[in-house]
Amino acid sequence: MQIEFCGAVRTVTGSQHLLTVNGHKILLDCGLYQGSRKQTYERNQHLPYDAASIDVLILSHAHIDHSGNIPNLVKSGFSGDIICTYATRDLCSIMLRDSAKIQKYDINYLNKKRRRKDLPLLEPIYSMEDVIESLKYFIGIGYNRSFQIMPGVSITFYDAGHILGSAMVAIDIEDEETNKQVRLIFSGDLGRPNRAILRDPTFLDEADILLVESTYGNREHAPTDSAIEKLEEVVNDTCKRGGKLIVPSFAIGRTQELVYALHRLVKNRDISPDLPVFVDSPLAIDATGIYRLHPEAYNEDVFQFLSEDAHGDLFGFDMMRYTRSTFQSKELNFLREPAVIISASGMCEAGRILHHLKNNIEDSRNTVLIVGWQAPNTLGRRIVERQPRVKIFGEEYQLKAKVVTINGFSAHADRSELLDWTGHFKKRPAHSYIVHGEEDASFALADGLRDQGFTDVNVPSLGQSYVI
Repeated sequence: MQIEFCGAVRTVTGSQHLLTVNGHKILLDCGLYQGSRKQTYERNQHLPYDAASIDVLILSHAHIDHSGNIPNLVKSGFSGDIICTYATRDLCSIMLRDSAKIQKYDINYLNKKRRRKDLPLLEPIYSMEDVIESLKYFIGIGYNRSFQIMPGVSITFYDAGHILGSAMVAIDIEDEETNKQVRLIFSGDLGRPNRAILRDPTFLDEADILLVESTYGNREHAPTDSAIEKLEEVVNDTCKRGGKLIVPSFAIGRTQELVYALHRLVKNRDISPDLPVFVDSPLAIDATGIYRLHPEAYNEDVFQFLSEDAHGDLFGFDMMRYTRSTFQSKELNFLREPAVIISASGMCEAGRILHHLKNNIEDSRNTVLIVGWQAPNTLGRRIVERQPRVKIFGEEYQLKAKVVTINGFSAHADRSELLDWTGHFKKRPAHSYIVHGEEDASFALADGLRDQGFTDVNVPSLGQSYVI
């Protein structure tokens, strides 16, 4: 048996790990690498393996850094099954199409510059047609159900509690070389306990081989309860100033949690029931519809809320508005009363949020609420740093709006939560591999596992392979 780490090692992007067992090749995730534009294009366009040789793809969840290069995989010759949960398949249907649209837009922009310099034109990594073709290969299975993917190899998905449909993957193998039963656990991205909508991550008690994420392997999060209290405070403070609350938010997961949190605050009269709340993101609107379709992922608190709520809808209440069309989005520019506007993208790098920032960032009555990590060199990071002047669409604007950051909505387990999850293994894995984390976080988590009695703990480098 061999494991080759083809992405998301010593970094948090481009998840893909290649398992060779019994003469077959199993790919765990097929994510887009996200970095500098040139490096991103080259790495994503050229897969580090022969796509046609892959027998099956196991997909942990729908986030683009885990699923985003699937159309390229199929375009490059892959013809096997793509196995995931039902909700993950539904989310991929909208997210991969959105990815193709973004690529087309970015390539058109780059090609305008390349034409002026008489340089060869670029092609998108994949097209909308490639996305549609790839969706034919998806197979959905439910949590906690064993599914044979090939002779001697079965998989079981367990709820990872990260986003809707997210799964940790247990692969049970009859290893022909050693004539032994082997269980490999791939954590995918682990969520946090006590999340607002989703169930807690499942604890597993046995693994021979472990691949575990380490995004926050060296950091702790603020409690979720304090995040809700801070959200209430920010909403009411902004309303008192007569301003608007502008929230850059990731379309999948974060937006739905925010809407549900605001719904609960309205229901409890902690914020005004007359305050208009807008979700201005077509992708977030589509994702919210998919969240409604998958109650199998909800926790018990959600079912209790639904049984008592007059609307019977987590994501709908009297002043909740979803603005899909460009015309509806532009109309928000003329709002003069307090309102909450939630829009994508989460790091303020593209999408409708740029228009809302441009129109509201110079008014001191308004608040920009940051609810997710902001990568270096993004507009979101510059706003978090409260730089006095920021560029939007190439024009400079004075940052006069109040800026507030709430970190408690993270969808990733922190260090203590990761070690709590690994601590539940009654049988410690013989081999452990730390993935999906920057170097500092991965090595810190590796030390934590060793303190728990784990042996042979490794932090792989890109392209490194291990024979087991």
